[in-house]
Amino acid sequence: MISIRHVRKEYPNVTPLKDINAEISRGEVISIIGPSGTGKSTLLRCINLLETPTSGEIYIDGQAITDPKCKVHLLRRKMGMVFQSFHLFHHMNIIENIMTGPVSLLGKSRQEAYEQGMELLRTVGLGDKALAYPDELSGGQKQRAAIARTLAMEPEIILFDEPTSALDPTMVGEVLSVIKTLARQGLTMMIVTHEMKFARDVSTRIFYMDQGEIYEDGTPEQIFDHPQRERTRQFIRRLKVFEIIIDSPDFDFIGIISQLEQFGRKHEMGQKNIYRIQNIFEELCMQTLVPRIGNELQMQLLVEYSEENNDTSMTIRYTGPAFHPLEEGDELSMLLVKGLCQSSTYRCDCSGAFKNELILKLKQD
Repeated sequence: MISIRHVRKEYPNVTPLKDINAEISRGEVISIIGPSGTGKSTLLRCINLLETPTSGEIYIDGQAITDPKCKVHLLRRKMGMVFQSFHLFHHMNIIENIMTGPVSLLGKSRQEAYEQGMELLRTVGLGDKALAYPDELSGGQKQRAAIARTLAMEPEIILFDEPTSALDPTMVGEVLSVIKTLARQGLTMMIVTHEMKFARDVSTRIFYMDQGEIYEDGTPEQIFDHPQRERTRQFIRRLKVFEIIIDSPDFDFIGIISQLEQFGRKHEMGQKNIYRIQNIFEELCMQTLVPRIGNELQMQLLVEYSEENNDTSMTIRYTGPAFHPLEEGDELSMLLVKGLCQSSTYRCDCSGAFKNELILKLKQD
């Protein structure tokens, strides 16, 4: 249904899309997730040519819409778009908003357009709002009216550009409910969304976008339960990450303790959790690993904090011969470290840059 080949979009100061490739079959529901500023909305706008790609090709039903000879207005009739900000005509009532496209572009009679429009309004729960004007509706009602207007054009593809981002949280559910109903009807849909539970429930596939590309593509189960790539995992689990490389035994110990404090406060971690991280770093890294490794020291400290469930983990990777500090280190120091952790995993991988890796899952308050 949609084929995207090496699409790139450049602006003078930024390149939101670097190299996008995807094949989308008829009836698929694709949710596009990822951090802000990674090109998600730009991708949708390129697919319906509201933005012209700098390079690359886009095919709809085998026709290259990026070909200058393509009759884009005919292909666009297959494609509807629902925007963040509704784009309803404020001088028309709701049924007039819905009738305008079918009458002027599809050549339907006003009576036919009216009957179809009323049916669609009833479908989205707005049958009693046909004669109301947009300013008389709530945000959720406006977005449902915008969806009905898009459906009136009988599209084969619907693009949703963050359809709930402009809504009060109390109104989000009513719009997502309508989209779920459409998904069951076999329409091909692409949805840019920050609603992770909705994306998981409604989609056949998930695109995780990052750094101007589709960084990971998979089923909802693959992306949400078994992400294969690091950035996907961090995003899905809402991880905040602190990372530092230590390459000298004379490193600024006090400076790193201060950075750990700032990291914890910035992400509103509990003070007990911050102390755990600092104490483990002092006992495990400063008192145990640094003296043992000496001048050959190469060590990576990675702290990951999940905003979703308050889980905190610390990963310490270091050079030198195989050494499991929790079993071979100073007994008193390691008792303290073990008392701050729920679990630990050690492995020695002689093929890696860091020969040793210790992963600690910290206790919660």
